[in-house]
Amino acid sequence: MNLKLYKPLCVFDLETTGTNIGKDRIVEICILKVNPDGSRESKTWIVNPEMPIPESSSLIHGIYNKDVADSPTFREIAPKVMEMIKDSDLGGFNSNRFDIPVLAEEMLRADIDFDLSKHRFVDAQTIFFKKEPRNLSAAYQFYCGKTLENAHSAEADVMATFEVLDAQVGKYDDVPNEIAELSDFSSQNRFADLAGMIHFDDNDQEIFAFGKYKGQKVKDVFQKDLGYYGWLQNADFPLYTKKIFTKIQLKSRF
Repeated sequence: MNLKLYKPLCVFDLETTGTNIGKDRIVEICILKVNPDGSRESKTWIVNPEMPIPESSSLIHGIYNKDVADSPTFREIAPKVMEMIKDSDLGGFNSNRFDIPVLAEEMLRADIDFDLSKHRFVDAQTIFFKKEPRNLSAAYQFYCGKTLENAHSAEADVMATFEVLDAQVGKYDDVPNEIAELSDFSSQNRFADLAGMIHFDDNDQEIFAFGKYKGQKVKDVFQKDLGYYGWLQNADFPLYTKKIFTKIQLKSRF
């Protein structure tokens, strides 16, 4: 294994009802936990999303409404998912922009306070796009010399993603093999939230990336316009973004 791990790395993949981070739900989750000694364990859950799965999504991942009818909801499996990932860093393919934000939303819906500051994120897709702009199937062929069978199956995708990530570390001299440095290398932008609605300025202060206060410090806006905070909490924003707004609002009082 080319990766140098000091804590477990959980590589995971989600299949969902769609691509809206705030509204769509998980229908399948697979987690591959790789320990520093190289040992591995994996777990896959089929999940009842408690909403209809659009046919357009089913045609991609092959999971239909009848397949999830008797499956547990995410709330039911959330403690098991949390137990598996709580002491780990998180990895995936396009995970920084999709899988991690969706997972955070589902955790918050399940009343689990998912503190992302306790994890580092490594996105194999970002590294791949920096080094060899393609997709997961092409990455698997390029780095591993294999054809990805059953693409868009969570288990097939997560196994391929780990092999790609490990091969990337072995291939490039300038790609670090430790998670802390690899997390920085695979990051494209620095956001305070997961949806990219709150950025950091040059002084590491949270600023709005949208709306009438775009570019202004969030805490300053909340001090002068507390009603805007109330509007944000009632608007259609992801739960994790609202959580960050609340954290900043509480700090802005002092």
